[in-house]
Amino acid sequence: MTGEFTQLLAGWRGGDRAARDRLVGMAYPELHAIARRQLAGERRDHTLQPTALVNEAYLRLSGLERIDWQDRIHFVRLAARIMREILVDHARRRSAHKRDGGERMSLTALDQIAGDAADAGIDLVSLDEVLGRLEAFDADKARIVELRYFGGLTIEETAEAVGLSPATVKRHWQVARAWLFDALADQG
Repeated sequence: MTGEFTQLLAGWRGGDRAARDRLVGMAYPELHAIARRQLAGERRDHTLQPTALVNEAYLRLSGLERIDWQDRIHFVRLAARIMREILVDHARRRSAHKRDGGERMSLTALDQIAGDAADAGIDLVSLDEVLGRLEAFDADKARIVELRYFGGLTIEETAEAVGLSPATVKRHWQVARAWLFDALADQG
């Protein structure tokens, strides 16, 4: 499957829309799992469901032309980032309609991020802001958070994607989680 996936990415890069559509169809189960993970921490009455999130991400992905796709992990990382952006945009629109400016995250949610749980119930707008701050001074750690938390990649897959050893990724992941915990606590 990896070889076919890479061939389809090359076809998409060359402008082949049929390759793009086949690739997204092949990746759909993984994209749906990412969407479920990202929505797991949202409120129960969230208007977006995993299928709708995947569909919206597909629309955004399919509108991208001439991307220099590298591999499956690059594709998954971009899809996860797009899903995160969709959820953050959705949360910002929802917060704009509230007088108090949105929901605050609980200490339980912060503890869960520090404990490596993907369903922490975090305010995505706050998380997006602190992740941007992390990226400004340590892009590697921000990328690891993005791949692990939003993309759902394992330590080994993340290590392969960023070109580091699994032990180094694990250390960076622990430091980044602790930093996020502190940064989110400061915002609350």
